Amino acid sequence: MTKKILIQLDCDPQPSTFDAVVAVDAGADVLLRHGGVTPETVEPLVHGAMFTRGGADLACTAIFVGGSDVAAAEAVADRVRRTFFGPVRVGVLVDPNGANTTAAAAVIATARHVALDDRCRAVVLGGTGPVGQRVARLLAGKGVRVTLASRSPDRAAAVARRIEAAVAGSTVHPVGADGLLGSALAAADVIVAAGAAGVTLLDAAGRQRAAAARVVVDLNAVPPAGIEGVVATDKARPDGPAVLYGALGVGGTKMKIHRAAIGRIFTDPTAFLDAEDLLAIGVAGVA
Repeated sequence: MTKKILIQLDCDPQPSTFDAVVAVDAGADVLLRHGGVTPETVEPLVHGAMFTRGGADLACTAIFVGGSDVAAAEAVADRVRRTFFGPVRVGVLVDPNGANTTAAAAVIATARHVALDDRCRAVVLGGTGPVGQRVARLLAGKGVRVTLASRSPDRAAAVARRIEAAVAGSTVHPVGADGLLGSALAAADVIVAAGAAGVTLLDAAGRQRAAAARVVVDLNAVPPAGIEGVVATDKARPDGPAVLYGALGVGGTKMKIHRAAIGRIFTDPTAFLDAEDLLAIGVAGVA
């Protein structure tokens, strides 16, 4: 039986141990790990995946693109995509810093309690970071009216415009830490905090302004909480009219999506799994 080989392309000097362990648990027989990968150095590695096996055996080779620098990993992923030609390709999973699987898991948790459509209003705190951008993009793709908050109004505006360009018909409102954010919180059905570890983005006063919210998700697992009052282990914990989710509360779904995605790229050599694809995997029954 042909062994399943996963080629881990990581932009960091040392490839992620977390991603390696998940790959093995998801069924990879052989893991080839490469660190310090750049768009300029990745092509020979992709050729090695493409040209060493033929026929049905080629499907038993797949690529994972990761790293802590999401922009760098996306540039590598783009070069990987452009290296393929015709039917000579392998399955690819793109999940730098876990941003795509985490965002997908957060949206799936939210959808258990709120209809994600154009009647729903969401505020994404830390919206210019890797996970925040993807949460905002996935929500916008469902028709949700998204407010994207950042300490830098200019960055928030730039990210909002990129999401609107990528998601047809979407409207994303950028705000800074000003009165507009307070108004958005007061009207929000959903609040997701996706900021840097150990930074409180919504304190007790902010929670009071957001009293009408029905789902509150904090993706920060490192104390202090990103949203005051949310514990990392919260999983649909009732809190007045809202339910609360912490980072570990959505972590189980994230891991299921990650493992299922590894399985998918070994069965479909045309798969190139990004955030939207990972959300679809979760919605299809993984969660």
